[in-house]
Amino acid sequence: MKKLLIIISIVLFLLLLPLIFKSKSRPGLIGPVLSELEYTEISFKHTNKTFNLAGMLMLPEGEGPFPTAIIIHGSGPSRRNSKWYLSIAKYLQDNGIAVLLPDKRGCEKSEGKWLGASLEKLATDTLSAIGFVKSQNIYSYSTIGLIGMSQGGWIAPIAASKSQDISFVVSMSGATVTTEEQLLYEETHNIAPYTYTFIAKLVAKVTTNNLKKKAFFIPLAGFDPIPFWKKVTVPVFIAFGGDDKNVPVELSINRLRENELNNFKIKTYPKGGHGIVDSDTNKVSPKYLKDLAQFIKEI
Repeated sequence: MKKLLIIISIVLFLLLLPLIFKSKSRPGLIGPVLSELEYTEISFKHTNKTFNLAGMLMLPEGEGPFPTAIIIHGSGPSRRNSKWYLSIAKYLQDNGIAVLLPDKRGCEKSEGKWLGASLEKLATDTLSAIGFVKSQNIYSYSTIGLIGMSQGGWIAPIAASKSQDISFVVSMSGATVTTEEQLLYEETHNIAPYTYTFIAKLVAKVTTNNLKKKAFFIPLAGFDPIPFWKKVTVPVFIAFGGDDKNVPVELSINRLRENELNNFKIKTYPKGGHGIVDSDTNKVSPKYLKDLAQFIKEI
């Protein structure tokens, strides 16, 4: 009995080692606050005319016309004070690019409900935003493009494939693998800090099967973005952060190459993580921001 207890104690100690030596989590993202940005409140009807969408229009100084970027939110609810989205919006605004940052359906001042909506349905919100830019008389625009952030990187090619008014598409930390592949990768890395990698991979297969039954995932099941990316004919910039725990970067890049999508600009920013963050400043990478603005301006 004593030997058994010793063996159990040793096994438990070994299993807990990763937790004992777990590195400290990265501090919160540093970025602009909403009060630092100049913006105009906007609202517009969804294309199906059944509910209203709202958001913020951020215009650069000057007369225009301005290239315009429509930001597409990632998973979950959206918040106007998100430093991740505001970091992108402010940099572009400061560099002569207009930004439309819509409130996700069911969030802030937008009506509707995002939970339970498929990616194809969420793409109709982006199409509605494109329609707003085309019909508004607040400012003059030159081009319209999309910036899909995280899960928005799945929505962007859907919307772009259904619109003739898009001049460029950006995917920031958006997976190009299937929804199931992304979920398994993310779940594995959610578990990994608390145990060994090989154990995390085994456990994740079980927990992922349970997650697939949840309300947030059911509408996403079976989605593959590649067929939509193949339909996009305008310039594309796909950016990843190295060591991303949410998106399988290497697999995503390989998937693009395997499908001969070699005309896309693809760049990985070392150690940027899912937010493409500079590890020294804990801000969105200035290299990425510069590349993003330059890509849009060169269209």
